[in-house]
Amino acid sequence: MVRERKPGREMFVDWMGDTLNCVTDPSTGEVQKAHFFVATLGDSSYPYVEAFPDEKQDKWLLGNVHALEWIGGVPAIVVPDNLQNAVTKPNYYDPKLNPAYWEFAKHYGVAVIPARIRKPKDKAAVESSVGWLETWLLERLRGKQFFSFEELNSAIRERLMELVKRPFQKRPGSREEVFLKVDKPALRPLPALRFEHAEYALRRVPDNYHVEYDGYYYSVPHTMHKQQVTLRVSGGTVEIINDNRERVVLHVRRFSGSRYVTVRSHMPKNHQYQHDRDRFDGARYRQWAENIGENTAFVIENLLTAQHVEETAYRSCMGVLQMAKTYSTERLESACGKARAMNSCTYTTVKNILKNAQDKIPAPARPKPTPPHENLRGPAAFV
Repeated sequence: MVRERKPGREMFVDWMGDTLNCVTDPSTGEVQKAHFFVATLGDSSYPYVEAFPDEKQDKWLLGNVHALEWIGGVPAIVVPDNLQNAVTKPNYYDPKLNPAYWEFAKHYGVAVIPARIRKPKDKAAVESSVGWLETWLLERLRGKQFFSFEELNSAIRERLMELVKRPFQKRPGSREEVFLKVDKPALRPLPALRFEHAEYALRRVPDNYHVEYDGYYYSVPHTMHKQQVTLRVSGGTVEIINDNRERVVLHVRRFSGSRYVTVRSHMPKNHQYQHDRDRFDGARYRQWAENIGENTAFVIENLLTAQHVEETAYRSCMGVLQMAKTYSTERLESACGKARAMNSCTYTTVKNILKNAQDKIPAPARPKPTPPHENLRGPAAFV
């Protein structure tokens, strides 16, 4: 049966069958599989594609939300397949929607009408778009490596903008032209607030002041040790709430990379000191010393180059540069000048000069040469 699609009425959503191993974690070298959410709209079959690390509920909802924002409006109907994230009990006459997906539908005021089971013709628009996108989009991405899902999705959006401008083979215009002329004017405006599904979890703050969710650890102020907190987790954020229902901190949710997400101000003072010290290398010590003065830079350079392995000198460099906080940068520069003159550029020498206030003692005046006079013999006397 030939069915004419009404402008902007239906948006078809699904997961692509194909996946790609194309996202590499730069810190671990682990290669992650990308799963592709796809949506297509009305008469124009205007597409949206986004890559996710899995096909869980939160990614499904986020894909639907981003698809609506991509097309810039709200259709009357969303047509998903009968996957568990959309439908908990498939039934042609009375399907039971997933509660989270039902919240999404209420927020945007759309009807969710699942396709019939094993009836791909019910969603022929998305099926044909998936085939088209697998050919023209995934084949372009296949064999390439990306270092984050943000980088991959940026490449997808660029490619989509090229593809929607391609002319139709059997009708005039392109997907973009038909979308702008026919579908987009028929869409309802987006609500003022974006829908955001959240999960809640209770945690007690351990000794290391990091609470766990889905294998990753998010910091809270160390003063909350042993307190119970609530985690409100959405697709992109982890919000930590105290027992007074006040937000303590909002973290960007992590799906790859380092398992610990730490805010420096959450650390106790001794941890902050250790954290700062661990971040220093030779280049940072040199830059710090140059900001104090030429003599300090000379001493630090000597400390770093005197060791077979540069890291051996890091503690000495930190010790010398920290003296500026106790004695001032001016005195440290003067003390380093004395150590340089003594040809003893060591931490102990600089420390003793400052401790004994030798940097305040002016250097002895250089003796003046004896003026020529009649009793002074010249070189000729020794010939």
